[in-house]
Amino acid sequence: QVQLVESGGGLVQPGGSLRLSCAASGFTFNSVTMGWYRQAPGKERELVARTNNVGGTTLYADSVKGRFTISRDNASNTVYLQMNSLKPEDTAVYFCVAFLVRMYWGQGTQVTVSS
Repeated sequence: QVQLVESGGGLVQPGGSLRLSCAASGFTFNSVTMGWYRQAPGKERELVARTNNVGGTTLYADSVKGRFTISRDNASNTVYLQMNSLKPEDTAVYFCVAFLVRMYWGQGTQVTVSS
C-alpha cells in the first residue's frame, strides 16, 4: 500500500531554515509527480511545491518562491522541501503528496516559525 512518511518539522525562529523529508513506498516512485502542501490553522490546504517524476520540472506557490526548494532522490524514494528564510506565516502542518490516480497524503509534520 502507498505510504508517505514526513519528517523534519519543528520550531524555528524567523529567518531560520528547515528541511522536510518524505519517505515514500508502495508505488513506483520514479514515475510519479510528488509535492508538498500545507495547512495553517483556520485556512484551507494549499499547494507549496511540486516536482515531476525526474525533478526536472518544479512549481512553487508565489508565497514561497525564492525561499523554498523541492527536490527528490529517486534512488531512495525520498522527496525533500528545503525551507529557508522562514516567516511566521509559514507556520502550518506540511503534507507530502503523491499524485497517483488519486492523491495520496502523508500524516503531516508541524512547522512552527516563532521567536
